[in-house]
Amino acid sequence: MNLRTFIMTALIATTAISCGNKKEQTSTDKAPITKPQITLESDHFTPEALWAMGRITGVKADIETGWLAYTVSYYSVAENRSTSWIRICNPFEDMHLDDEFVGSDPAWFGSSGWLAYLKDGKLYLRRDREEVLVEGTEDVEGFLLSPMRDKVILIKQVKTVPTTAELYTDLPEASGRVVDDLMYKHWDEWTETAPQPFVCDLNLTYYGEGERIKTAKIGESVNILEGTAFESPMKPWGGVEQLAWNPNNEEIAYTCRKKTGLDYAVSTNSDIYLYNIRTREHRNITEPNQGYDTNPAYSPDGKYIAWQSMERDGYESDENRLFIMDLQTGEKTFLTEGSELHVDEFKWFDNNSLIFSACYHALVQLYQINLDGKIKQLTDGQYDNVIGDVCYDRIYLLRHSMLQANEIYCLLLEGDRLFTQLTHENDNIYSQIDRGQVIPRWQKTTDGKQMLTWIILPPHFDASKKYPTLLYCEGGPQSPVSQFWSFRWNFMLMAANDYVIVAPNRRGLPGFGKEWNEQISGDYGGQCMRDYFTAIDEACANLPYVDKDHLGCVGASFGGYSVYWIAGHHDKRFKAFIAHDGIFNMEMQYLETEEKWFANWDMGGAYWEKDNKIAQRTFANSPHKFVDKWDTPILCIHGEKDYRILPNQAMAAFDAAKMRGIDAELLIFPDENHWVTKPQNGILWQRRFYNWLDKYLK
Repeated sequence: MNLRTFIMTALIATTAISCGNKKEQTSTDKAPITKPQITLESDHFTPEALWAMGRITGVKADIETGWLAYTVSYYSVAENRSTSWIRICNPFEDMHLDDEFVGSDPAWFGSSGWLAYLKDGKLYLRRDREEVLVEGTEDVEGFLLSPMRDKVILIKQVKTVPTTAELYTDLPEASGRVVDDLMYKHWDEWTETAPQPFVCDLNLTYYGEGERIKTAKIGESVNILEGTAFESPMKPWGGVEQLAWNPNNEEIAYTCRKKTGLDYAVSTNSDIYLYNIRTREHRNITEPNQGYDTNPAYSPDGKYIAWQSMERDGYESDENRLFIMDLQTGEKTFLTEGSELHVDEFKWFDNNSLIFSACYHALVQLYQINLDGKIKQLTDGQYDNVIGDVCYDRIYLLRHSMLQANEIYCLLLEGDRLFTQLTHENDNIYSQIDRGQVIPRWQKTTDGKQMLTWIILPPHFDASKKYPTLLYCEGGPQSPVSQFWSFRWNFMLMAANDYVIVAPNRRGLPGFGKEWNEQISGDYGGQCMRDYFTAIDEACANLPYVDKDHLGCVGASFGGYSVYWIAGHHDKRFKAFIAHDGIFNMEMQYLETEEKWFANWDMGGAYWEKDNKIAQRTFANSPHKFVDKWDTPILCIHGEKDYRILPNQAMAAFDAAKMRGIDAELLIFPDENHWVTKPQNGILWQRRFYNWLDKYLK
């Protein structure tokens, strides 16, 4: 999963992620959080209602019965925690609930009707409400069952850096870390372990002659990456989708960037390796490609293997292409060549075609592609779609929009191609509120191109009134302003506070062609900023309900950089700013961030390269160099565990504003990273966010 895909996923749900890095485990230490019943005082959406919503994050279909297993999480603000539940439902009987229990990462166990899942870091099997612990599984962060049900891959963290106490046994209480290479931190952790795959025998005993499992134990275990510090899945967001069993149970494909330290920090060059279970030999099948190669998947008949591939080393937002390789001849085919569709995810549909999702014109739709590269669009409408599972002639998917969180749908490809909504997780909340309206608007940019901007209107919208209006600045920087649903940057909640939102797909976003997507690199202060001004100026000029005297500007990550930069260039357009986890000082960011490939590509190089015109343009546009022009109140928000953009960036921006005599506020979260994931912190974030905007815009 690349950064763009992860950000889309993270916006939808801040629950546990199926990955090999710091996975939030489903725990049974306390009473589980159940679905809350909430009654709203008005028909306006609230932060409390947002946190009361169920969050659906995945769906798996049993190939034998067609029944579904899906995961939904509930949060308690009072208890400041969440619980992940697995539901077993019959989709042919109006999603009749057969079973519900605490757990995560459900996977059907072959065709036996058993389900495998994680709970408390252990692997369990379950059928007919009977639960069997797989003995010998501890601290498991992900798993992948073999087709023959006799083996399983377990993802576990392996220690790669000695502790200070191990280096100096007479200093057991010393807290200092000894660092001698780069990548010593990553996103929100000190890099001291690596997720690695263990191939384990799975020994089962049965009652009598039937399929009822009596005991399950882990037998012989082999670490595929034994003796290395390499990652598979790759941090920070990779999950079990980065590994695959071939259908005959004899081979594993895995994703790995076989680099450490400085080499890792400056490169995105990962590869797909085939590991022979019997000989334990490894074979790289993606050389000489230099970019990301990820997420291998074998065709059902085992003749082909498919994967996603980026071409250029160091460019994490390069076009994500879909490749297949004939395993007998070794011939590789670039299936999506010429389409300019960035493949966010894919699954084999049958032996002759695959299903993939891609963003086009700010909508994430599903497509079917055959082995000749012929593409057919499967979904439409003002939604984003995520592949859940494929079962015979059906695709189960997650669909969401700016007005609706994830729900499960079924797309029947044969016959009349029926499209049916299966879950209605949050209908109780939707039935109590007015959700407003989302309108697409095409605007002419300063260089004569067309830009799609979403206009989000408040509940009970009255076109004769004027509304305070927010310019939303997207992060990424190359993540689309599609029909995403966020549990923090929630447009429906912003609108419920009686704001109009202007959300442009400015330069540097996918879905509008390669040139549009790539223009931003090395030009942070250029056309993308002119696009922002186009979006808000055109709205003020042509939408009579936009109150041009009460404008705010908000954003996070690159959006936070955008806010800091716009604060020094806005020519008194805005009356309030909010920047979350944004870059304030580009020179410090170049050295502070951990993924140096990102800084090198997007900034164009180092600030000490005086003859590098692109790099010098980048650093000349550092927001801190325009503080002398700041004249507008600003709220700076940051997490202290954000190791991608360090919290000193917000502290410096806040200090600069106060020293300039500008009203400013600093909101710091000691226990949050690049996101805000804890319920009470989320509520605090919302309260300070709207308190600040209301203070200056109403």
